[in-house]
Amino acid sequence: MKAHVYVTLKTSVLDPQGQTIQNALHKIGFSDVADVRQGKYFQISLGNGLSAEAAREKVERIARDVLTNPVIEEYSYHIEE
Repeated sequence: MKAHVYVTLKTSVLDPQGQTIQNALHKIGFSDVADVRQGKYFQISLGNGLSAEAAREKVERIARDVLTNPVIEEYSYHIEE
């Protein structure tokens, strides 16, 4: 079982790296790109003995307590069995 966790800055937080990427894209001809937000991706392998509910609870706790700074970041995830 694998969990895919995506961590991004909250929309209320400025993203200077995303802005730099957007500016670079505009300079090389991608002027129709309206916004870029950067983030982090984590792939977590889980033991096969976990139930779907236990896996969700574990990934939720890992994402909330370890992978994100709740003041400035938010997360989403999905689990593939």
